[in-house]
Amino acid sequence: MKISLDWLRTLIPTDKSATELAALLTGSGLEVEGVEELESIPGGLRGLVIGEVLTCEKHPDADKLSLTTVAVGDATPRQIVCGAANVAAGQKVVVALEGATLHPTQGEPFKIKKSKIRGAASEGMICAEDEIGLGTSHAGIIVLDTSLPNGTPAADYFGLGSDAVLEIGLTPNRADAASHYGVARELRALLRQPCHLPDVSAFLPPTAAAQNIQVVIEDEEACPRYAGLLLENVRIGPSPEWLQRRLRSIGLSPINNVVDVTNFVLHELGQPLHAFDADQIAGGQIRVKRAAEGEKFMTLDGTERTLRAEDLVIAGGGGEPMALAGVFGGQNSGVSAATKRVFLESAYFTPAVVRRTSQTHQLKTDASFRFERGTDPHIVLVALQRAALLLQEVAGARIAAPVVDEYPKHMLPATVRLRLSRVERLVGQHIATEQIRQILSDLEIVIHAENGDDWWLTVPSFKVDVTREADVIEEILRIYGYNNVALRPHNAASFLAKFPNPDPEILRQNTARLLSGQGFSEIITNSITNARYFEAEGETNEALVRVLNYNSADLNVLRPTVLHSALEVVRYNLNRRQRDLKLYEFGKTYHRQADGQYAEKNHLIILLTGNATAETWQHKAEKTTFHHLAGAVQQVLTALGHAAPTSQPVQHLYLAGGLTLLAHNQPVAHLGGISGVVLKRLDVNQPVWYAELDWDWLVKKYKNALVARELPKFPEVRRDLSLVVDKAVTFDQLRQIAQRAERKLLHGVNVFDVYEGDKLPEGKKSYSVSFSLQDLTQTLTDQAIDGVMQRLMQQFEKQAGAVIRR
Repeated sequence: MKISLDWLRTLIPTDKSATELAALLTGSGLEVEGVEELESIPGGLRGLVIGEVLTCEKHPDADKLSLTTVAVGDATPRQIVCGAANVAAGQKVVVALEGATLHPTQGEPFKIKKSKIRGAASEGMICAEDEIGLGTSHAGIIVLDTSLPNGTPAADYFGLGSDAVLEIGLTPNRADAASHYGVARELRALLRQPCHLPDVSAFLPPTAAAQNIQVVIEDEEACPRYAGLLLENVRIGPSPEWLQRRLRSIGLSPINNVVDVTNFVLHELGQPLHAFDADQIAGGQIRVKRAAEGEKFMTLDGTERTLRAEDLVIAGGGGEPMALAGVFGGQNSGVSAATKRVFLESAYFTPAVVRRTSQTHQLKTDASFRFERGTDPHIVLVALQRAALLLQEVAGARIAAPVVDEYPKHMLPATVRLRLSRVERLVGQHIATEQIRQILSDLEIVIHAENGDDWWLTVPSFKVDVTREADVIEEILRIYGYNNVALRPHNAASFLAKFPNPDPEILRQNTARLLSGQGFSEIITNSITNARYFEAEGETNEALVRVLNYNSADLNVLRPTVLHSALEVVRYNLNRRQRDLKLYEFGKTYHRQADGQYAEKNHLIILLTGNATAETWQHKAEKTTFHHLAGAVQQVLTALGHAAPTSQPVQHLYLAGGLTLLAHNQPVAHLGGISGVVLKRLDVNQPVWYAELDWDWLVKKYKNALVARELPKFPEVRRDLSLVVDKAVTFDQLRQIAQRAERKLLHGVNVFDVYEGDKLPEGKKSYSVSFSLQDLTQTLTDQAIDGVMQRLMQQFEKQAGAVIRR
């Protein structure tokens, strides 16, 4: 929400700067996200002053130039060379002093420098209209008719005062501050200065009218109050410059004088208004009612919308909608160039009703923004009168009839009990009773009964979110100042506490950043999918969670696995010649258990297909392999504190080969190649590597993997072994044998070559394995190293049947 400082000062007089007001408002809960300086014209005429031409002579070396001396308010007149034909002694002119930057109407800005023109020194510039951005004329210099002293800033003469705009991040509970007057009320309490509503005392409607618009509220719960006013002799046209400037300052484009006035009052007072062409109101009657189910309605943006029975509409006497109440107007009843009579609407609509209509039709407007959060029912008439007076001024309108104000059941302000002891308890320190009383008065909260420390308050209707004692205490604390609540000594801590329960969302964000940093793209797929995928693969009907009211036969079950949804993404990309994919997704799966209860689980899936690296002139393209997938999975597990899981051959319905990783004997990941049957069923025509991680378990068992250790003082030693083993023996088994055999000195095990060929016996393969040995307390001796390697070789021969190639 944007607030113009110049506009704000018309409601509350203050000499505080925009930066000072921003700090005050932010401290009270209206966070100012930015302050933007506005200028009526580029540059704001900075460095330009009013001067007086003292002398004017022909330039000795140029017929079309004049040599002048100009007084600019200081002791020494300036000598300026001027090319304008109309320059003469005795004139008051606009002078750009040395160092000023000019912003011409056309062309790039340029800086005024001391120079020589045809041999004569020139210490400034006498300006024409187009040279300083004031217009397009270049017929001659600007000659002023003024008695202002020399040296007066030109911006003061032309009335180009600067403005600043505060960008406020308005939270949903602060509907009371959704306008310039709302912010002025806040500053009244913070600055202890009076603020005032615009003066509407000149509003004098006739006591009777030959013809007026009748208003009928058919749904009083959805529309407790509806007021309107008939105006005649309205001349539609552009708004005056002051009104256009106000709207532009907060980012709005002027449209015409009637629409601009309604927008102006909305942002000034926070009360949305709507202008109807009175001649388009059927039967001279306004009906506030619910729409008919399926009824068609053309809105102002030219879109035909299908209404629902829960939508509240403003209709004419025949029942045909003219506007979606509190949201958007209709195309056929809006103000146009031909409009002569206007009916102004100012109403209070129930927030829930407006919110539902706005969401249903995906219409977000300035009006719906305020109605959804709650407006003030008691400012309805003030806003209407303010708009009427402005339309008299800018559109020549005549008030043709008395105000119509349908208010069947008056909305009473909230009554709240406040206990002073409760204030101290929630704030954490004592606030003087008189100070509390003053704060409540500044906030327009009335104390209507007192019984010692027990007070009964009447909350003004514009504070729609203040309904409980805690809300009132929050209001007191905002104005008292959060920074004025002192921290007690026992609140300090000299140590970092351990937080055993990590935030799952933070872990998810960190993991997403890790994978994205490795070149993966996150996908989000539909949790509802096709039952045929799973029935064909052997999933029992009892295990599937079926959707009872599905709209499509292709979307009729909640997915028991994320795999098929991800493969649909792969197919979509392959069909568009995007064949190299690295994807991940955090997704839920759903199952119906044997006892009839339903369960859902969170998973992280990782998927690779195509090339791992693109083809270049330096090297050929490299296909993705199981090891690329395993490396990505290992990085995730390491980041979550599960650096060294054990493994076993995968047993997964949709994977043809791979591994299941276990931590504490719990399967935490399945990874491998997706079976050809599944790929064919999904029409995917290239191999896909897939991993599925149990995200719920990984988060539950998360361990901080960041451990600080002193840098080793003693060197690491590497030794290699070549082992011939059965093909069924995995490297993981060899790694576990090594770690059990040597727990103290062995710091790393890695395989750097695998060989299978005719030089080995049938059913055998060879692993070349490196071992990193290190003692953190001393330098390893050859005797200690040989002892470790002997133990390792013995255990490999004994437990894995290995033959050591020496």
